[in-house]
Amino acid sequence: MNLSDYIRSIPDWPKKGILFRDITPLLGSPAAFGQAIESLAEPYKNKKIDYVAAVEARGFIFGSAIAEKLNAGFVPIRKKGKLPYKTESFSYGLEYGSDTVEVHIDAIKKGGKVLMIDDLLATGGTMAAACKLVEKIGGKVEGISFLIELAELNGREKLKEYDISVVLKY
Repeated sequence: MNLSDYIRSIPDWPKKGILFRDITPLLGSPAAFGQAIESLAEPYKNKKIDYVAAVEARGFIFGSAIAEKLNAGFVPIRKKGKLPYKTESFSYGLEYGSDTVEVHIDAIKKGGKVLMIDDLLATGGTMAAACKLVEKIGGKVEGISFLIELAELNGREKLKEYDISVVLKY
């Protein structure tokens, strides 16, 4: 099965000049979704991952399924103000402004091996912040797995210290 057949390209969304890669058809196909989960998890099956961490929202879709497949805990990383317990945060710069991601302070045991998951690698800023946040609370990032990489945006540059796995490259 070619997973790229399940990625819809939508020109000029959310604004003119952007070609949006829509994963909705992939999510709607049990076979394609299953293969995507297998492909994202495969490089890390023998690495004894303790936790899978993902940034909201689409990362949660893949991250929780991969956590179950790897028999690991799931760690939700959220935007500021969305978690009810004590949190640690990490702020990072955006093209116009900044953003902050948060995680519960007790989400990862010290030294826990963490696989980071997201659907898309674009500029890499959000994932770099999420990795720093995981490390800030004592986790060890073992790798990052993305469904899609938009190679022309060079997001790997911000993540070059980590092992990166990608299923589809555009």
